[in-house]
Amino acid sequence: MDTKGILISFEGPDGAGKTSVLKIILNRLKPILGERLLFTREPGGTNNPIAEAIRGLVLSSNYSEIDDRTEVLLFAASRRQHLVQTILPALKAGKIVITDRYVDSSIAYQGGGRKISVQKVININEFAIEGILPDYTIYFNVRPEIGIQRIKQTRMNEVNRLDKTAITFHQRVSESYLAIAAGDPERFRIINAEADFDTVLEETWQVIKKILRTRL
Repeated sequence: MDTKGILISFEGPDGAGKTSVLKIILNRLKPILGERLLFTREPGGTNNPIAEAIRGLVLSSNYSEIDDRTEVLLFAASRRQHLVQTILPALKAGKIVITDRYVDSSIAYQGGGRKISVQKVININEFAIEGILPDYTIYFNVRPEIGIQRIKQTRMNEVNRLDKTAITFHQRVSESYLAIAAGDPERFRIINAEADFDTVLEETWQVIKKILRTRL
């Protein structure tokens, strides 16, 4: 990647708690990095109305009839727009870009979860991202049954179309994530997301600090 910045993705199955941890991590990083820090997320993206419009479509519970392959293509289209409009300009400007989900989500959710074929999803997304992978991916590992139970307990008012799928779907997602991580151990940092929140937060913070010490 011919850029001056760092791209860090946060990944995990539903109910892993990564977004809650990420909010606190960002609050700690802002005073340290200032304008060098850019947070974004997928599907959609910071200041990215085209990608955000696609997000609204693929996550809405009103569109349960979306075909599985259509879903893959929509996510890839949103990702492409997110990459060229948000991520790449920030990296070229030397920013530390942290994204809540990126390409690994499509491989795990659509390739594994939807059983479309991991390799087909990889091929579609290779066209979209042109080899731009995160420098580091922080993966929050939690068993599907625990993650789904957390969703039921803490955010039923925020459940989206993907949250409503069967437990077997989420099991395939988890298995796919772990396979991706095993295949790219230099990029992945795995967090035990079944620990108590403070422990998960501190472990994540130490990982982030080590990354920044190494790369800044």
